[in-house]
Amino acid sequence: MNLITDLSQQASLAARALLALKEETKNTVLRTMATNIREQAQAILAANFKDLAQAEADNLPAAMLDRLTLNEDRIEAMAKGIETIAVLPDPVGQLRDLGTQPNGLKISKMRMPLGVVCMIFEARPNVTADAAALCFKSGNAVILRGGKEALHSSKAIAKILQDVLISFELPPALVTVIPTAERSLLMDLMQQRDHIDVIIPRGGEGLINFVTDNSKIPVIQHFKGVCHLYIDKEADLEVAINLLLNGKTQRTGVCNALEGLIVHRDIMAKFLPLASYALKMHNVKINACETACAFFDEATLLSDKQFGQEYLDLEIAIKVVDSMSQALDHIHQFGSNHTEVICTQDPIRAAQFQRLVDASVVMINASSRFSDGSELGLGAEIGIATTKLHAYGPMGLESLTTEKYLVSGEGQVRA
Repeated sequence: MNLITDLSQQASLAARALLALKEETKNTVLRTMATNIREQAQAILAANFKDLAQAEADNLPAAMLDRLTLNEDRIEAMAKGIETIAVLPDPVGQLRDLGTQPNGLKISKMRMPLGVVCMIFEARPNVTADAAALCFKSGNAVILRGGKEALHSSKAIAKILQDVLISFELPPALVTVIPTAERSLLMDLMQQRDHIDVIIPRGGEGLINFVTDNSKIPVIQHFKGVCHLYIDKEADLEVAINLLLNGKTQRTGVCNALEGLIVHRDIMAKFLPLASYALKMHNVKINACETACAFFDEATLLSDKQFGQEYLDLEIAIKVVDSMSQALDHIHQFGSNHTEVICTQDPIRAAQFQRLVDASVVMINASSRFSDGSELGLGAEIGIATTKLHAYGPMGLESLTTEKYLVSGEGQVRA
């Protein structure tokens, strides 16, 4: 038996230990994990320093360095995320009554864990804590395969969590970190369909395509975030500028940052000069259609085929449209089913936009940066699913469970 098969089998066996665990015990374990994360913050930072030093030596891009970096505030956020999960209702065991059949059979459905969740991710060490806590509360074991960029950080965080599990006489294999980033081990991992129930890749487009193409295990894709802000002809200009700046400049290297700005032609003469000034103050590089270019001192002209880029930087694409219908067509062509925002004071147009846009999160007059599990009341999230089987959007506890049918009879037999 090779290393990956052994670790996968141990995780599968460990998941069974959670089936009978009471919610109160789960919450106590999670609170202890949060406390120990705080108490051992220096050990996490020391491990993260090693990862950052190597990342800088490898000249990794700024967006990846940002995702990789841990500090005291981010460690505190990690701990608070675990505590938030501890107070959320446990979905496991929840019942949904489906009624009684004419023959007297009583039908219901019960929420149950997926089993073993495998996370494959790049430079996001916080995924280790978030995924472990979410999977533990929802009754799943988790296998974490981080990129080499975050390996020291992930192993340090996992060690803290495993020590807590051991102290509660629970199997440490509930939280498993693949100890090396060798590509051959990744290939082995994606073949373990006898022990792993689902794979969730988080990272760049190349990683997600690689996992999707090579996995024998079902994959929930967390694809790139090409998020748009549509400024409708009925927009409040002050609100529009605030949404634009927060979505584009508050944190650039994340999947819910804005990458595209769409402006209705009827309002462009009022809005685009304001946008030009505001974006210039934040050193945002402008890429735009021919119509929008006229409003900026320096802008790169984009052809119709060049939109849809995920910049992950102080850079944005701007398109002027003649109608909401054209805005919807643009989003359909270039969006990534992640998050789309409309700025408008017209409730009818807002409702139409929300109904017609195919995205996992559709917002009215709110920043795209709120497309996040913690901001939407889920606690920490395991990611934002851009496929629709079986989850769509930020994945919290409920998305890490499925339902089984419960059928109760009194001796009925089928004729």
